[in-house]
Amino acid sequence: MSLSRSDLEAGNEQTRLLEASHSGIKLTTLSEDELQRSLQETLQQQPANSDIWIFAYGSLIWNPLIAYIERRPGIIYGWHRRFCTWMILGRGTPENPGLLLGLDRGGSCRGVIYRIAAADVPKELLLIWQREMIAGVYLARWVRVFDGTEEFKAIAFVANRQHPRYADRIPLTTTVNSIATASGKLGSCADYLMRTVDGLMAEGIKDKKLLLLRKQVLAKQQALLVSSGS
Repeated sequence: MSLSRSDLEAGNEQTRLLEASHSGIKLTTLSEDELQRSLQETLQQQPANSDIWIFAYGSLIWNPLIAYIERRPGIIYGWHRRFCTWMILGRGTPENPGLLLGLDRGGSCRGVIYRIAAADVPKELLLIWQREMIAGVYLARWVRVFDGTEEFKAIAFVANRQHPRYADRIPLTTTVNSIATASGKLGSCADYLMRTVDGLMAEGIKDKKLLLLRKQVLAKQQALLVSSGS
């Protein structure tokens, strides 16, 4: 199962988080007013009534859920893709949290940019904010994206290093074990990794670290199957 556009339009993502908070899982969520304020503050940095580019590096590549008028590959510098946020609901649990991709400081990252038409910006960006910003694990940042010939200014969602669920300097073995075993209401963390790798490959992007991580996660899962069968 994956998040759907109808989930976002119906407010199901926010409801799911709020229900989790009331059931004893400690989650903080932004209110509708806070989401709108965050969105407006971000848009103030661009001319009014203009098209907006969004930089995608994870699930937004294989499950964008937004209306866009152009899509192209691009690279940003100063940020890299990393499993750096604990996920205790969608693809994990408090007892066995999964990990979520974010943009962390340093390096570079290849991904995809989407151009949203000016007329669609209010609705489409609010959906993205409800998806990416509601839990506070990301910060919206304007980044420069290069496609080989042109430079674009786009919104990217980077890891919030001040958030309690930010995973700083965790051992590789912890990352592999978490992704190999964690699962939640939206499916398994391993499926999230596999879909991201496949989505990147479909764009001609070979992320060597994620390809190695996929190999390690599959090996871990195989070892667990052998162990449970013995």
